[in-house]
Amino acid sequence: MTTAQQSAPSAPAGLRERKKRRTRDALLRAALVLFVSQGYEQTTVDEITEAVDVSQRTFFRYFANKEEAAFAVQDLVEQHFVAALRARPAAEGPLLAMRNAVLCSWATVGEAIAEMVPVDLYMRTYQLIESTPALLAVHLRRSTELEEKIARLIAEREGLDVEADPRPRVAVAAFSGVMRVTGRLWGQGEDTSVEAIRRLTERYLDQIAPALAADWR
Repeated sequence: MTTAQQSAPSAPAGLRERKKRRTRDALLRAALVLFVSQGYEQTTVDEITEAVDVSQRTFFRYFANKEEAAFAVQDLVEQHFVAALRARPAAEGPLLAMRNAVLCSWATVGEAIAEMVPVDLYMRTYQLIESTPALLAVHLRRSTELEEKIARLIAEREGLDVEADPRPRVAVAAFSGVMRVTGRLWGQGEDTSVEAIRRLTERYLDQIAPALAADWR
């Protein structure tokens, strides 16, 4: 076979991966823009693919369904937090480790989000999740699953059996409750920046110990 008869060489693996990443990010941006502008339930997969000029088959190559697209950036945020928690010094107690991990992750996660979608678009999507019953139900289910994962990580850090000692799950429940409260309050406010939710989170996390005190007076 001559050189002319040979087929063109395939693109290098790195280039293929970059193209896949660009396509996935474009689909994700299009989906989130449509979700926040016209509503999650009102948006169809056809509209998302038309916005990017690709086929439905391409969409389902990257996302199992609309729900997976809606929570794609939230997945990244949660992974960022878990990684930050794993990296906290062993000397930090459970609540302090979780507090520092979430504040550190909020301080750095913006860059990671921006590589996928504009940060403002993610923040508006978070507000959409909190205000859309179908998405909020999924969010609460996912939060329960994340709480269990964190509780097991805390138990591992403390050298405890999570099935025999209730403290890891109790500590994580208190922490997660504060995170849900701050997320809801932030979503109802006028300042929807990352810094705003970070400040609110820090303020409320610092009240866990006083709130659990025996006497509030």
